[in-house]
Amino acid sequence: MPRIPITLNVNGQAYPLEVEPQRTLLAVLREDLALTGTKSNCQAGECGACTVILDGAAINSCLCLAVRAAGKQVVTIEGLAGPDGLHPVQQAFVENAGVQCGYCTPGFILSAVAYLDSRPTATEGELLEAVAGNLCRCTGYGGIRQSLRAALAHYKEGK
Repeated sequence: MPRIPITLNVNGQAYPLEVEPQRTLLAVLREDLALTGTKSNCQAGECGACTVILDGAAINSCLCLAVRAAGKQVVTIEGLAGPDGLHPVQQAFVENAGVQCGYCTPGFILSAVAYLDSRPTATEGELLEAVAGNLCRCTGYGGIRQSLRAALAHYKEGK
């Protein structure tokens, strides 16, 4: 199959690539760019483990063709922390036991960041609805909910 030349802008860096038209963004991130923080699980958009931020919106990278992401801004969990340390939502998950095995954590964090960046005054219910597409098989969601509350409080204080 012929390859298509594209440029993916991932975590602030441009990557010129040649990809097959049917390859997903998830496959390219994990296999070509070695950004394995984006998890591969259901391959059907059901679990949220593959969530990335594409031009400010949380998406399931397993459902997005890489060619559709060309020229857009992609943020993965690897690109979220800054030079001063973890992103506040990442920090909230660390401080509030929002992880167990950690497999679902990047998806939860990126879904929350995308939502809170666009709606910093959201209610807790709205934030919980925004991450409803992210599933965890290990926890009872208690630590995740507490982490989301802490992240929401941080945003409401003015980020």
